[in-house]
Amino acid sequence: MDRTNKPKLDQRRAPIYEALENFRQMRVVPFDVPGHKRGRGNPELTAFLGEQCVSVDVNSMKPLDNLSHPISVIREAEMLAADAFGASYAFLMVGGTTSAVQSMLLSSCKRGDEIILPRNVHRSVINALVLCGAVPVYVDPDVDRRLGISLGMCRRDVARAIREHPNAVAVLVNNPTYYGICSDLRAIVRMAHEAGMLCLVDEAHGTHFYFGDDMPVSAMAAGADMSAVSMHKSGGSLTQSSLLLIGPQMSVGYVRQIINLTQTTSASYLLMSSLDISRRNLALRGRTVFARVGEMAEYAREEINEIGGYYAFGKELVNGDSVFAFDTTKLSVHTRDIGLAGIEVYDILRDEYDIQIEFGEIGNILAYLSMGDRPQELERLVSALADIRRRYQRSSIGLLSQEYIDPEVVMSPQDAFYAPKRSVPLEKSVGEVCSEFVMCYPPGIPILAPGERITSQILDYIEYARSKGCSLTGPEDLAIENINIVIGGKK
Repeated sequence: MDRTNKPKLDQRRAPIYEALENFRQMRVVPFDVPGHKRGRGNPELTAFLGEQCVSVDVNSMKPLDNLSHPISVIREAEMLAADAFGASYAFLMVGGTTSAVQSMLLSSCKRGDEIILPRNVHRSVINALVLCGAVPVYVDPDVDRRLGISLGMCRRDVARAIREHPNAVAVLVNNPTYYGICSDLRAIVRMAHEAGMLCLVDEAHGTHFYFGDDMPVSAMAAGADMSAVSMHKSGGSLTQSSLLLIGPQMSVGYVRQIINLTQTTSASYLLMSSLDISRRNLALRGRTVFARVGEMAEYAREEINEIGGYYAFGKELVNGDSVFAFDTTKLSVHTRDIGLAGIEVYDILRDEYDIQIEFGEIGNILAYLSMGDRPQELERLVSALADIRRRYQRSSIGLLSQEYIDPEVVMSPQDAFYAPKRSVPLEKSVGEVCSEFVMCYPPGIPILAPGERITSQILDYIEYARSKGCSLTGPEDLAIENINIVIGGKK
């Protein structure tokens, strides 16, 4: 599809929302699902969510279109989203960005295909490899030794991976990482396309790149082939709503078929209308909104760095390669120098100051700023951090500093996940091949993924994270005392 010849669409429209409002006025008698019948059958739910909400929790019907095969208002909403984001087409996703990421990979890869990607991807990416059977070619990201965090992919490392794996079908890029760090996306897109590969982008934390000045480049502007965008994060829509954007070289019909393999046939109109309304809001007011968010984040960085002990990092990390750009709306703070792990500061903020931040890990915290934040709440956060330093500061000796551990990949994620397996105590798993996931959530980046060798360094990290209070998830054993290993996987 040639975007240059498309007529400009009216971004003031919100066709799904408008259709729901019209439907509400029709007072249709419901002999269809859902069974609560506009809330009448479940008064407790109606009292909790409100009559206006449950009255539009309806099923697909002709006036409201169908997400699996849109021909009217949903299709119009998707075209408006594509126009707003500069994509050839945009799919409304109601299974979260996990669903968008998985559809993106399933549209691009099949069993045995190689895909080049950084190891610090979200679990949803490796889940998709389990589903489709593609084989990861990991580009280990650079690491900031002071902060203990993984950075972006260096151009030379991507070029080497492409040269050594010329039959790979795609390159996947995080844009940005959870911490706001971006690789040189335009260069990676160019390298991928020159090698005949697709470029896929996990843009879960980059919705605002499409609507902000002085922001890192967005996937569609960089010429990427597909991008998964978390509208419910910085875009303001309801939790679990997302977009999948595609470029002109992708087949809309084929991608829709892939999406329909896993996405529900009973799509929530609450989620879809929230995407519709939020897209309109971003298109009309996004640049003003995110300029203000960036100013608030910069102010908070300056104030936190004035406290002493903390390091709220920003654009000074940019080095032109592994940190090609930085998302200035991200408020990430290194806490290790005050003698506290990030997860400890996270817990103290919630338990003692009634402040809920996005996450804390072993050395850093992230306060997620977006359109709903106000300066007075930032002042409260800064004040709380100053008080925590005064009350809790101690020596940082003995604190673990390294977040990223290079994996040893032995098997494909799919082969390991479905291989004959047995459960063993964690402490007896060294040298074995893992057949499941272990991760701290958030951020949801696996410490171990299926097919990777379990090492003593990894086990030390898991035990340290557990001791500091990180929320560990992934294994069948919810207590995470045992782990599934591939039978016969040990050297």
